[in-house]
Amino acid sequence: MNNDSHARVVAELFSRQPEHQIGPSLARIQALVEILGDPHRSAPVVHITGTNGKGSTAIMVDALLRAQGLRTGRYSSPHLVDVVERICVDGRPISADTFDEAWEQITPFVKIVDDLAIDGIPMTFFEVMTGLAFSVFADAPVDVVVLEVGMGGSWDATNVADATVAVVTPIAVDHTDYLGSTPAEIAIEKAGIIKTGSVAVLAGQAPDVARVLIERAAEVGARVVAEGVDFSVLDRAPGVGGQVLRLDAAGGTVEDVLLPVYGSHMAQNAAVALAAVEALHGDRPIEPEVVTAGFADVVAPARLERVRTSPPVVLDTAHNPAAVVSAIAAAVEAYAFAPLIVLLGVMRDKDVAGILGALLDEADRLVITQPPGGRAMGAAELGETAAGLFGEDRVVVRADLADAIETAVALADESGPSAGVLLLGSVALAGQARALLVSAADDAPSAAPTVSLDDEEWDAPEDLDLSRLAGRDWSGDA
Repeated sequence: MNNDSHARVVAELFSRQPEHQIGPSLARIQALVEILGDPHRSAPVVHITGTNGKGSTAIMVDALLRAQGLRTGRYSSPHLVDVVERICVDGRPISADTFDEAWEQITPFVKIVDDLAIDGIPMTFFEVMTGLAFSVFADAPVDVVVLEVGMGGSWDATNVADATVAVVTPIAVDHTDYLGSTPAEIAIEKAGIIKTGSVAVLAGQAPDVARVLIERAAEVGARVVAEGVDFSVLDRAPGVGGQVLRLDAAGGTVEDVLLPVYGSHMAQNAAVALAAVEALHGDRPIEPEVVTAGFADVVAPARLERVRTSPPVVLDTAHNPAAVVSAIAAAVEAYAFAPLIVLLGVMRDKDVAGILGALLDEADRLVITQPPGGRAMGAAELGETAAGLFGEDRVVVRADLADAIETAVALADESGPSAGVLLLGSVALAGQARALLVSAADDAPSAAPTVSLDDEEWDAPEDLDLSRLAGRDWSGDA
């Protein structure tokens, strides 16, 4: 791998409109996949949206499918350390070389769509990444594609694909500038992934949210598989390295399922993932030994992941109040840190007051830092807000993450053998911390490539008439 070459490719991609500034239209991604020969239709799709848990659920669906001997392609966002993490084949990120080769092959077609200036803008970063993922999966090829929505649903670039199974994890308030100010409003947007002929697998929701989702399913004729009616977590107990579950599934009760991640929210994600895979197979029960093997293979970086032992440091990607509540509850159950030192950095567009409120009665000390990037809330500003709520004696501000980690570890060291550090507030922050604290040798799940593109060039279909793209009205939903 040429690191400089990969860095140039990544820089070129990131020069595009960022993913947190969506262009609410499917027209550009529709134009790209049409030019590429519809790679998004090369395999059945399990499409996952929701506010919290969709990334973990996607990982679990992927693991269960691979336990059945199927080759999977999984597209997720955002990444922790390297953009290649977003595109996985057979459970592992593609190599930087494969990523760069795929980008080189689709670049001319992306330029065609850019030049069309659909809705007045070139393709966004997320749209290009989505097209890139589809091209990799079609070229691999894979048996099933697992798609995690980037933001929302209806207008998300991933929604160019029609799901065989549409999964909705718990919906809460986030991205209010694009999606709405209440869970029910947000549910309208997320329900857009439920298409005619699909199966809608719904996690437990608030009544007003459930009503929106069920009405959408009825409108398009999608069959509903609902938590609490068709599947559930019957029991869970902490276990060594995770938790042991008893799940109610299509074939009845599945006993003694070891899930190597923590928290009741992760148990719920597991139940949803199993229901999704069963729905993909026409509600055919999955053999218990396949279920246990699949869940045992789950690896979820930065989901209550311990990356340091003495004193312990745990990373989580929770970045909205509901996710923070779940992360704290799971950390208390799994690690029982006393005192609990929380290392926090947030993006400016998040519910900062809600996040701090969720931590007020749980964190003994707060070390404030800031994530990378221009969206980040400055450490000084966040620290001032936190001190007004927690009191100055409970808050320490360290803008540099390395300094913040060192400070949090020192506080834990001073506080006795049961103290621990929990970092949360931003995916970007968790990724930066992981890059500092996890060596490549220890990071096997994110390491070596598993698929390379063929040497043959992927050309546009021979019968493609580009003039018809230029003449089309791209102003509406494609």
